[in-house]
Amino acid sequence: MVKGFLDWEEHAKEMTEAQIASRGIRDKALLEAMTRVPRHLFVPEELRHQAFDDMPLPIGAGQTISQPYMVAKMTLLLAPKTGDKILEIGTGSGYQAAVLAELGARVWSVERIPALAERAREVLCDLGYGDRVTVICGDGRLGYPEAAPYDGLIVTAAASVVEPAWKEQLVEGGRLVVPLAQGIWGERLLLCVKKAHGFEESYHDYCRFVPLLPGVADGKDD
Repeated sequence: MVKGFLDWEEHAKEMTEAQIASRGIRDKALLEAMTRVPRHLFVPEELRHQAFDDMPLPIGAGQTISQPYMVAKMTLLLAPKTGDKILEIGTGSGYQAAVLAELGARVWSVERIPALAERAREVLCDLGYGDRVTVICGDGRLGYPEAAPYDGLIVTAAASVVEPAWKEQLVEGGRLVVPLAQGIWGERLLLCVKKAHGFEESYHDYCRFVPLLPGVADGKDD
């Protein structure tokens, strides 16, 4: 039992069945991973009763934890395998990184807001993910060349462009998932697969994310 939500495992199971599997995502390893992550511990205490609901939630500093279905969809597109090196742009709450770690990936996650980076780092370490997830405070547009190359890269904020650094830091065969801005229509998930001759691209679900911003913020919550 994880302190803070007596029956969270049952809520997590219901979440994966009602919100994710029912929408066509039936990857067994992914669904099981999401039932093992205590999502409520990644949101502010006053919102924990809503943690498993079908919606994003605010986590402070103008940021959100993504809707469970969107976490599942982006993870499915990324297709991480045990032992893969994954770069995440936009740590936020740390929940997406925890799901990737549960799938056996080694994750480097870049967050521009120091307060969120520190909070996510603490939660991830408390839950035993500290040896599989490294949280870095920095400008995600630059990627994280220190640990490159990566087997996969996932961006958890709305980008106006696919940054050159992201493509450069992928191995051949590596996969990049990013919500790319589509004007008034919001964003659409873009999957880029790195090939010897360039990148193969495909578009998937429409979505809404907070924007990817430049630089490093002051870390103060709104």
